[in-house]
Amino acid sequence: MTIQHRDKNSVWHPFTQLKTAPLPIAIVKGEGSYFYDNNGKRYIDGIASWWVNIHGHAHPYLAKKVAEQLLTLEHAIFSGFTHEPAVQLAERLLKRLPNNQSKIFYSDNGSTAVEVALKMAFQYWSNLSVSKTKIIAFENAYHGDTFGGMSVGARNAFNLPFSKLLFDVIHIPVPLKGKEVESMNCLNEALKQNDIAAFIFEPLIQGAGGMVMYSAEVLDKMIAECRTKKVITIADEVMTGFGRTGKFFASDHLLNKPDILCLSKGLTGGVMPLGVTSCSQFIYDAFLSDDKMKTFFHGHSYTANPTACSAALASMDLFDEPEAFENINRIEKKHNVFLQKIKTHKALVEVRQLGTIIAFEIKTNEQTNYLNSLAEHISDFFISKGIILRPLGNIVYILPPYCIRDEDLDYIYESIVEFLDGHL
Repeated sequence: MTIQHRDKNSVWHPFTQLKTAPLPIAIVKGEGSYFYDNNGKRYIDGIASWWVNIHGHAHPYLAKKVAEQLLTLEHAIFSGFTHEPAVQLAERLLKRLPNNQSKIFYSDNGSTAVEVALKMAFQYWSNLSVSKTKIIAFENAYHGDTFGGMSVGARNAFNLPFSKLLFDVIHIPVPLKGKEVESMNCLNEALKQNDIAAFIFEPLIQGAGGMVMYSAEVLDKMIAECRTKKVITIADEVMTGFGRTGKFFASDHLLNKPDILCLSKGLTGGVMPLGVTSCSQFIYDAFLSDDKMKTFFHGHSYTANPTACSAALASMDLFDEPEAFENINRIEKKHNVFLQKIKTHKALVEVRQLGTIIAFEIKTNEQTNYLNSLAEHISDFFISKGIILRPLGNIVYILPPYCIRDEDLDYIYESIVEFLDGHL
């Protein structure tokens, strides 16, 4: 029996309608920007394996540091105990994060990093005996699949069965080009309420919502306005962190820095699950008290797992080498050249690019969303070409490992043109 058939008998896959889905591709090996399946076919990983892979698959340096850690300390309880990898990683992250960040809280993934941020914001006000229980978020947002993450995300197919169980959120329009004033007015109107605890956003680009992009200038103004109204700002940098937008963090594009940042995905170079929520000192200070009820009662069994922290430290080592941002800049320039070449293609609504991310919105008779039927055709076409590009409905995007070769990017570009020409 093949691994695919054994999988079908025993595994439940995410975001997949398993009644109609084809058998999954069995990946047996990764190397650099490539996957290899059980038939020996090679695929270019054009989406960094769900946006997590930074330096390439099976990177020897990352593997070496993780192996060394496993032979030293694989895991340790983190309540009442600590260890070198967690402390060192916190120190190194704080040197890279905006200057207003002062403490690191560990969790397991992007959704939990967001959940921690929301709980921090709510309890901050509770600890100060101030009643603030509302969150402002953008329409079209995606912040994960935990209940807090679903609540602050868009109401859509991802969370429809749970809609009655989610807490109320004030959703405002995304400040797209030409709609900045409308979005800003909606934010100001929401801020007139006295019970706003926080404003959460994906800085500069909404990932799962379709790689929707907006300017740093308008977000700067929004953060400044929140600060004048004493509203906590939360940047969900789970996807945008670690070079994706051309800077180390998307918040590096901003003059006004968020109070809380959420990190995961590229944090460990795509090697192991790990989440981080960083915060400003004033938030941390609100939890310091002789009253034990003001403690932040949140934790995970694998909080600050030493092996995951060692992977993140190894990834940070690679970021300290010039090659990392040389590759980021190289990809950014190649994307921009291709954008200029293809932006007037008749099959496209729009091409958008930020850093190493480029997205192509394809014309369709259906509503633009995750369930657009074009997605299946897009995925099948690129798989046949040996390219992994998991579309967001009618939106195709490239978000590669930074080690991807120029000739592989060119092959992806050529294949996109071929698909678009056939779509007319």
